[in-house]
Amino acid sequence: MPEHQTGAARAVQAVALVEAIKGAVVLLAATGLLSLLHRDVGALAATLVAHTHLNPASKYPQIFIDAASHLQDARLLRLALGAAAYAATRLIEAYGLLHDQPWAELLAAVSGAVYVPFELLGLARQPTWHGLALLGVNLLVVGLMVRTLWSRRRAS
Repeated sequence: MPEHQTGAARAVQAVALVEAIKGAVVLLAATGLLSLLHRDVGALAATLVAHTHLNPASKYPQIFIDAASHLQDARLLRLALGAAAYAATRLIEAYGLLHDQPWAELLAAVSGAVYVPFELLGLARQPTWHGLALLGVNLLVVGLMVRTLWSRRRAS
């Protein structure tokens, strides 16, 4: 295997690892949301605010407590299911990338490209280094996946 392909293969594996980590973290978040079903989320939020020594009467802690108080089981379940679907997509993508599957490369390119217009809009509204870095990394991943797909197509 030529050196540039080895580097590209390593980069694809790195993307797969990042996608697997994202999937695992979101799956943990979905599990956490499910653990809140049939519980008083508002009381849990108030306890968290008190535990962090924030003033519950100040603006942002109060917004957090109010929002948590209005979470209903159906909404928590929808959030958890959405998070689980996102996590499954990321984990399936990671599996496919690790196993050199063209469908996973296409999925990674498309799912990365979907975010580009929103990242550009965010930068137009409020430019930040964080936003610029996120856009750069995302464009790098999309470019890598397109290049990998193109190389695969030329080879066949």
